[in-house]
Amino acid sequence: MQVEIVIAGFGGQGILFAGQVLAYAAMDAGKNVTWFPSYGPEMRGGTANCTVIISDEEIGSPLVRYPRAAIVMNRPSLDKYEPLVQSGGVLVVNASMAGREVERTDVEVVALPASEMAEALGDRRLANMVLVGALLARLPVLTLEQVERALQEHMPGRHRHLIEQNIQALREGARAAQLACSPALLS
Repeated sequence: MQVEIVIAGFGGQGILFAGQVLAYAAMDAGKNVTWFPSYGPEMRGGTANCTVIISDEEIGSPLVRYPRAAIVMNRPSLDKYEPLVQSGGVLVVNASMAGREVERTDVEVVALPASEMAEALGDRRLANMVLVGALLARLPVLTLEQVERALQEHMPGRHRHLIEQNIQALREGARAAQLACSPALLS
């Protein structure tokens, strides 16, 4: 089994961190993994994305053209990655910043107001973890417990005080995704 995930948004939204957490969790679980970051020259405020590949076997290339899943944090990312997600894949959208509905009907869509959900948890910067939790609820390539463990074991020292908030955001995103249902897949 090999799963390709793209995470995209503006620099400063925790895009690269979300991918790193998934990569660490997969590595700690004994999976083969790649994490491939990309960001614009301005970084904070510019575009940022990363790809994560998680596999039971060797990974031939870190490049991903048509991911099985995408987490998109803003409108430009939705515009860019919506057409690229594989048919039958999962598209997780920060509805707070998407500015439009998803047009495709052949993918599972989880659209959550992640920015508002994160703000309700105490910090708008937790939106990335809300959406990671939502993704894992719909595409269980890793368990929440594995990601929580990765946060505890790999969070940089200066951010360790944020571990519990990140775990809470993961759980809240997963809970909300379990309640959400993509109307496109009901017909």
